[in-house]
Amino acid sequence: MPRTPEENERIRQLSKEKIRAAAMELFINQGYYVTSISNVAKKAGISKGLLYNYYKGKEDLLSELVDARINEVVEVMEGAFGLEEPSEQLQYIVEGAIRNIHQNPEVHRFFLHLQTQPEADEELIKYSKLIIGENARLFELQCEIFERMGVKEPRKRSLYFSSVLQGIMLMISTYPQKFPIEELKKQIISEFCND
Repeated sequence: MPRTPEENERIRQLSKEKIRAAAMELFINQGYYVTSISNVAKKAGISKGLLYNYYKGKEDLLSELVDARINEVVEVMEGAFGLEEPSEQLQYIVEGAIRNIHQNPEVHRFFLHLQTQPEADEELIKYSKLIIGENARLFELQCEIFERMGVKEPRKRSLYFSSVLQGIMLMISTYPQKFPIEELKKQIISEFCND
């Protein structure tokens, strides 16, 4: 009995998920440039030909991973903006960011590294700029939250909040087993969400 279009799509999505997971693991462990499409196919347990059915090449795969990462961050912000109170919105951002980093510290390190590519790296700089541009857009939304809270100098307060949160995220991604996550989450929530 032939497969239905829905079943074919489900199989296609599962294959793509395996490919993306394999690529991310390899990019994290050995770097983007060292990783080949053959490495990715082997790690995903598929043929190179099948991988090329889904992705034009390694950069196409990286592009999809970057898009997915940006969408994760956007989802947290959209969830925050679905709440009424600015203090609840900030708390939602803190909890979403920390949960995401705690669950995938190595992924955060990879994207942080990607954001810090030198301008001369023509292949990766566009992804760096994409992530940085989206972060800047989200920062503006975050500034609006502080404005609605009525804090003095909302941009500076937002910048300080971002610096503290980013620092916590970096520490969690660097030392995930040795970092007092819950204590610091409570502290940042107490400091910023009660303005």
